[in-house]
Amino acid sequence: MLKTFDLVLIGVMTATAAVTYTIKHRAELKLEEVHRLEAEIKLEKDTIDLLKADWALQSQPNRLERLVNAYNAELQLQPTDSTALVHAKELPMLKSEVPVPDVTEAKAGAKGATLANAKGTTGKAQPVPRGAVQQHDAAEQRDAAEQRGVVADEADEIETGSVE
Repeated sequence: MLKTFDLVLIGVMTATAAVTYTIKHRAELKLEEVHRLEAEIKLEKDTIDLLKADWALQSQPNRLERLVNAYNAELQLQPTDSTALVHAKELPMLKSEVPVPDVTEAKAGAKGATLANAKGTTGKAQPVPRGAVQQHDAAEQRDAAEQRGVVADEADEIETGSVE
């Protein structure tokens, strides 16, 4: 009986050692992952600090003034009028917030709008078809960009702040 009990204890100890080793191995893997993530976070923080320093260098008033003077003939920049600034509430709605007109009302409105335009009268306001509104908004945005001297291809460069 003693020999069977010894074999059972040896089996239990072996199983316990295997479980302990597995837990230890998993803990070491998690620790390596934590160190890797900490290194990534440090790299990202260093990158952010570098980009902030670069932005501070790029947006120095002296540098911007030199660039404006150097490219004034090409860019034809002018000071912003105080009337050109608006508050956030004065901006137009997002396209997702624009109410969708009823199809039957839009058709009736388009017919009424054409008749009113042909007669030259200004009657009751009629709904405008959705496609026309979007085309009109896009045309207004292009016109506004052209008035500011921004060409559509240059818009990305201006937004990202790259000045070369």
